[in-house]
Parts: sequence; structure tokens; C-alpha cells
Amino acid sequence: MTTDPERATNTSGAESVEDEDDRRKISRGRSDILAAALRHGITPPGIEQMQSLPASVKRRIKALKQLQLVTTNIEAKFYEEVHALECEYYKMCAPLYQKRGDIITGVVEPTDEECVWDSEDEDDGLSNSMKEKVKIAETAEAKNEVTESEEDTKGIPDFWLTIFKNVSTLSEMVQEHDEPILKHLQDIKVRFLPANPMGFILEFYFTPNEYFSNSVLTKEYIMKCMPEKNDPFSFEGPEIYKCKGCVIDWKKGKNVTIKTIKKNQKHKSRGSMRTVTKTVQNDSFFNFFSPPIVPEDSEAEMDEETQALITSDFELGHYIRERIVPRAVLYYTGEGLEDEDDDYEDEEEGDDDDEDEEDEEEEASSTVNAPSANPALCGFKYNPYSSCQSSNHIISPILNQA
Repeated sequence: MTTDPERATNTSGAESVEDEDDRRKISRGRSDILAAALRHGITPPGIEQMQSLPASVKRRIKALKQLQLVTTNIEAKFYEEVHALECEYYKMCAPLYQKRGDIITGVVEPTDEECVWDSEDEDDGLSNSMKEKVKIAETAEAKNEVTESEEDTKGIPDFWLTIFKNVSTLSEMVQEHDEPILKHLQDIKVRFLPANPMGFILEFYFTPNEYFSNSVLTKEYIMKCMPEKNDPFSFEGPEIYKCKGCVIDWKKGKNVTIKTIKKNQKHKSRGSMRTVTKTVQNDSFFNFFSPPIVPEDSEAEMDEETQALITSDFELGHYIRERIVPRAVLYYTGEGLEDEDDDYEDEEEGDDDDEDEEDEEEEASSTVNAPSANPALCGFKYNPYSSCQSSNHIISPILNQA
């Protein structure tokens, strides 16, 4: 036993430092285990359960995960074949979309047979003979009422602009100064990329106009269909992970994506004033063709605003491909929007309060159950096969992408 008080104090201090080091090592070890578990989707109760299992059981669980990994790879192959099948069936529809475009632009006038379409709302309660009489009467009346202005009308004017105005997500993007340009939009087509890379290209066709010299504006979306090496079990299907716009060759003074502002500045010492002219970015639908650049490094950090913007862009691109292009006439008439409204029902009173309580509980437990800060999990990748297709679920992209 030490009798020297000073030596005893030093010994106690050394033991205290050693104890502190041990505690730090244990804390670091627990943090590492927790971080690894969270990356694999295991919550703290799950960690305790796993730690309490016998070694033989843990060994068998690893074998199950190997089987799960094989299953995940098979699932990835399934989605690749789904995309390939989608590409093949789109080729079948392409001639129909081309004819649709010809009718819209007035290149082709549909025959009387092609214009026959029974409207359920108008025909309810009418017998077949009455329907026939109504059709004959309507045809005769239409022939008598044709005016010179109707004869001069080609195709379906402002077809795509009307769609953009009808769909809330797109209408939020379209500014007043965009409308004269979108009147020149003739068609929107999709070009599928089957593999290497897997994805699709949106092609916007314009008639010659006073705003830009491009006849086609493009937006390319690249997808990947491969489980992450570091986190394979998070795989849920193909993900849009990158997109590329195009350069718009604006004519002088016609670029609607920028605006000039004047700002008064006061000299610090002399107090004199001067007016400075500055060019800033302007809200416009055509910012859609200049998306933010996604870092090549999947581990690179992104600010929340950029992540939200990119995710919204991915969702919008998929929505145009999946809904707008294949069902254009239904969005022109508004019927497509009615179908989407049917997917929703009014919430009962009190539901909002319940949701607020759930949100508070989630926030309270977020420090424990939060996933890793990998950008792949933070919102700038988008799985088009597992997300809701409705425009009501699309966050409208930030128009000013300065």
C-alpha cells in the first residue's frame, strides 16, 4: 500500500485516466456496432436481440443473408427484364403516337370512322335507334355550322400547352412568359435506353419560333438496376440517379430563364449613388432543361435544397414519361386528372392530430433510428417502379435554380 500522499494521488490519477480510456473504447465500440446495425436496418432492440443469440444461430442467420442476397440479385434481373419489355412494347405504340402527333399538328385529317366515339354521359338512357338518329342529326348540324374560321383551324391548337395548364405540377412551373413559347410545342416523345446505360430520353419538338433555334429540346434520365455493394438489402428496383439537360440556343433578347434587374448602390465614403444592372435567373419552365449536376461520387454530400430539387426533377421526368406522353388526350380533356382524384379520399377529422403526434414520436426517436447519411438514402435517387405515380405526389421543382 502506498503511504506517500503525492504518489497516491498520482496513482489515483493514472487509474482514472485508464478507466476513462476504457470507457471511451467501449463507447466507440458500441457506436460502431450501432452504426453498422443502422446501415443494415436493425433498430437498437434488434441489436440487443442479435447480441443475445448463440454463436451457432448467428452463423445460420449469416447463411440466410447469403440466400437473401441471391434473391435480391434475382429481383434486380427481374426489373431489368421489365424495363426491356417496356422498351419493346413502346416500339409497338410509337406508330400510334406518331399518328396522334400528325392529327394534333394538322398533317393528317382523321376519317369519319376514326372520329366515332361514344360518350357514356351523352348516351345514357338512349336506345340504339335513338343514338343513330342523334348521330345523324349532329352530323348534319355540324356540316351546316362550319364557319370559315373553323375551316382555317388546323389540328388541335395549343394541345400540349393545354395539358401543361391542366396538370397542376406542370402549371406551377409554366410562367406567363413561357406560354407563347409552349404554343410552338408540337410533340413530346420518349426514347428508351434499354441498357448500358439503362434509362430514357424525353424529346420536346418545337416549330420554328422567335425564341430559340433548337427544333428539339431533350432531357435524359439515367437509371441503374444493381444492389449497392455496401447496402444490398436497400434495393427496391431501378433508380433514376442522374439526368442531363441540353443547351437552349436562345435568340438575342429572348432568353426567358434570365432577367435583368437594376439596383441602386451608395458609395461608402462619398455618399454618391449609382445604378448597377445585374442579370439573375428567372422562374421558367425552361429551367427544366438545366438541372443541377449530380456528383459522380455517391458518397458526396449535397445540401437539402439541391437534393429536393433533384428528386423533384426525377419524379417529374418519370411522370411525363409514364403518364403524360402515353395518355396525352386524357390530360387534354381532363379525364386523366379525374382518374387520379379517384385515388384519394377525404380524411376524417382528427386524422391530422394523429399524424402530428406520430410525427413528434418519429422526431423523438430519429436520433436512434435514423439511417446513415449516405446521399443515396437522402432523396436524390428515385425509384420509378415503387413510388406513387400521381402528380399529387410530385413535389413541384424549384423554378429558380440559381
